Amino acid sequence: MADIGQALSLKRLDDGIVELCFDLQGESVNKFNRATLEELKAAADELAGMSDLKGLLVTSAKDVFIVGADITEFGENFKQPEEEMLAWAGNANAIFSAIEDLPVPSVTAVNGIALGGGLEMALSTDYRVMSAKAQVGLPEVKLGIIPGFGGTVRLPRLIGADNAIEWIAMGSQNKADKALKMGAVDAVTSPDKLRDAALGLLKAAIAGDYDWQARRKQKTGPLQLNAIESMMVFETAKGFIAGQAGKHYPAPLTAVKGMQKAAGMSRDDALKVESQGFVKVAKTPVADSLIGLFLNDQLLKKKAKQAGKIARPVQQAAVLGAGIMGGGIAYQSASKGTPIIMKDIKAEQIDLGLSEANKLLAKLVERGKIDTAKMAKALSNIRPTLSYGDFDSVDIVVEAVVENPKVKHAVLAEVEEKVGENAIIASNTSTISISYLAQALKRPENFCGMHFFNPVHRMPLVEVIRGEKSSEEAVATTVAYAAAMGKQPIVVNDCPGFLVNRVLFPYFAGFQGLVNDGVDFRRIDKVMEGFGWPMGPAYLLDVVGIDTAHHAQAVMAEGFPERMAADAKTSLDVMYDEDRYGQKNGRGYYVYETDKKGKPKKVVDESVFALIQPVQADTAKEVSDEEIIERMMLPMIFETARCLDENIVETPNEADMGLILGIGFPPFRGGALKYADRLGLANVVQAAGQYADLGPLYTPPEGLARRAEAGETFYK
Repeated sequence: MADIGQALSLKRLDDGIVELCFDLQGESVNKFNRATLEELKAAADELAGMSDLKGLLVTSAKDVFIVGADITEFGENFKQPEEEMLAWAGNANAIFSAIEDLPVPSVTAVNGIALGGGLEMALSTDYRVMSAKAQVGLPEVKLGIIPGFGGTVRLPRLIGADNAIEWIAMGSQNKADKALKMGAVDAVTSPDKLRDAALGLLKAAIAGDYDWQARRKQKTGPLQLNAIESMMVFETAKGFIAGQAGKHYPAPLTAVKGMQKAAGMSRDDALKVESQGFVKVAKTPVADSLIGLFLNDQLLKKKAKQAGKIARPVQQAAVLGAGIMGGGIAYQSASKGTPIIMKDIKAEQIDLGLSEANKLLAKLVERGKIDTAKMAKALSNIRPTLSYGDFDSVDIVVEAVVENPKVKHAVLAEVEEKVGENAIIASNTSTISISYLAQALKRPENFCGMHFFNPVHRMPLVEVIRGEKSSEEAVATTVAYAAAMGKQPIVVNDCPGFLVNRVLFPYFAGFQGLVNDGVDFRRIDKVMEGFGWPMGPAYLLDVVGIDTAHHAQAVMAEGFPERMAADAKTSLDVMYDEDRYGQKNGRGYYVYETDKKGKPKKVVDESVFALIQPVQADTAKEVSDEEIIERMMLPMIFETARCLDENIVETPNEADMGLILGIGFPPFRGGALKYADRLGLANVVQAAGQYADLGPLYTPPEGLARRAEAGETFYK
């Protein structure tokens, strides 16, 4: 028996057993691309024609089983008409059903991970044996779509509708013990015994020790629920999922509705229902955005991997400045395996930094993510100090002292004298020019920015800022270190505010303009949260910190006076003058109380309206919700476009990921530039014309206007 092709092979074993082994050539993992599906169809046809076939063993020659569908290929299918997509889905499902319908028992050996189409492939066989270190799941909803290779049909018939709803609607990856408990797999074994265990189960099924035909009947027949049970399971789930996913993410609810509609159907009819739901969500802008974000994420990982090839190895790190930020950086580095020295000039700050790291690790233990031994190991990776004693052995130093240029200049010059000539120094500044800070250094080529976002342990983004004299090696080393810390690094060139803050503050300027026009800040918050932001601008300013925002606004105004210098006092100025610094002192645009979980809860403070009244127009301007969105979003779109055209950021993909990862831009909208593309750049320019009287903040940049006139988009 010869190989089928470049993605899989068929091999005869003893006793009439054939092994179907996935091994996609030229790739580190198996995935379902067009070639793999075509070869699987050929394999199914060949297997069906074997008169002496007794059983089928499905395996992988790689470290993982199958990671899912190749979204870079299948994403192109989503642009086809619905009829063509339905035909494609039907043809694909026929292949999996052909494997399932073979007149012999079948077993899959699941190693590494089996996600999406990978798990659906395993579900098409009668039994599954799983490595104890493997994970399985159907994460399609995270891409704005639903399973399309039979996942919503076979999984609920195996593990029950309620469990399947949880797996599919949450898009979770599940470990072996949970998969076994649920019934998604039939046995779990150590990785080294996986193939033998799967082969043993197959031989037992062939011998009649297991009723594989009953198992198959369970998967291909209707869901075993009566009418009352079905109503209770699905109606309860729909209400819960609608509340959790929200109106902007239709895929989870579509999956549940499809499972409910197909509950009483046989497999083939149920698969048609799944395909209809799949096509419906695949054609949505949400799927387009979320798939785009997945591809953007792959781009960032690829760039980080490339940086690792020229980066200097980082075996010992250090952070200057303890406290909450320094402690967060120390925790992130130590918990991911890179030892770090945490230095400060005050013992109480050291204590605060250690307390922060200890608190974060204790939460991981409490949630079962790590055990106490791993917590102790991580804490031992943090070495607190008040001196520079061991800095001569440090590979990278992250400066995280107070956001004051004079202080930073002094500290940077001091630490450069204490480290080796090849050590990289990176500043965690959020606004100060990297090229300016480098003036304090003798070796500016070893210096760049490394901007973490607060809180460090939650925010995935790190901006790596290239100064005028930063070497590629320094930038690459910092990128590689950020990736090793579990962060998503994005390289940007130096300018006031870098990428994220430079783009965020025009958005805040739009907010201040609306408030000055008399619009209630609570209404603006509500409208923008309805747009998809996790919190409205007033609430966000409170979380960022009014004093921090006020300082950053001054930096932006100095750097870009034409657009960002306010020509009148704003509500932000009022908050700052009144020492209302937001959550950090319990009062800002809102006041904050502690809820039952110990977290700050915002409450309306009526006194704020009197405080900001002097900066507002005597007669409030009438504006629609659509105008609020436009006045908030147009400045952000325009500034992001400027950053791209000025080469502050290299690609629109990275610009949009910076906004999503750094400030919570609504993921389902794909980022500012993706959102602008979807609106149509000509429409964006036209909308801006309505606000020309509001000044340069609403003037489309030259590059965007040129693209609009040429009918172009940011994403090619």
